[in-house]
Amino acid sequence: MKLVYFAWVRERIGRTEEELDPPNGLATVGDLVDWLKERGPEYEHALAEPRAIRVALDRVHADRTTPIAGAREVALFPPMTGG
Repeated sequence: MKLVYFAWVRERIGRTEEELDPPNGLATVGDLVDWLKERGPEYEHALAEPRAIRVALDRVHADRTTPIAGAREVALFPPMTGG
């Protein structure tokens, strides 16, 4: 699974993207975010407030209850504002 990070999520994690093989048992976006937070202090810092993180699966916005099965790309980013 390819994970792509944007804006301050990318800055806090310290990478733009990575390929990961999540463990069995992760079923939803929320499960994935919770698992990522356990990967190290940079992830914990970036994902400390789950409500401040937006997720897209294969370029389609998803919420914490969305299943991740079959997703090829997961993007994590802060809320966007217009201007």
